Amino acid sequence: MLFLKALHLIFVVGWFAGLFYLPRLFVYHAMATEPAVREQLSLMERRLYRFMAPVAVVAVVPGLALLVIDWGYYGQAPWMYAKLVVVAALVAYHLYCGHLMRRFAAGDNRFGHVFYRWFNEAPLVLLAAIVLLVLYRPGLA
Repeated sequence: MLFLKALHLIFVVGWFAGLFYLPRLFVYHAMATEPAVREQLSLMERRLYRFMAPVAVVAVVPGLALLVIDWGYYGQAPWMYAKLVVVAALVAYHLYCGHLMRRFAAGDNRFGHVFYRWFNEAPLVLLAAIVLLVLYRPGLA
């Protein structure tokens, strides 16, 4: 079980690295005026996103395995349900990043760099929520 926890944490860190960097690339892309720079940023975004997808899967699967293995404990823990909601929001954020990446590649960006600067902060908020839920485990006596 310790191996699954380690695997989960290692790949969560990798996933978050991508979730922090991809929106930063969107900031630069939204500010770029040169076609060659835009093309280079699209290439970087695409490569990063392709790397992030399997990392996200390997982050989530051991977490779900741990949940199933110790369902007697986690099934009664209100904080775990809250964590799962936050993880679902994180997966939605990841998928939305893919949508935005495809929009950039098609030349159909609809937001400015300020939007992406704020958008870039969402994973930090979600990470903070997950860490606080796991450490403090609210709802347990």
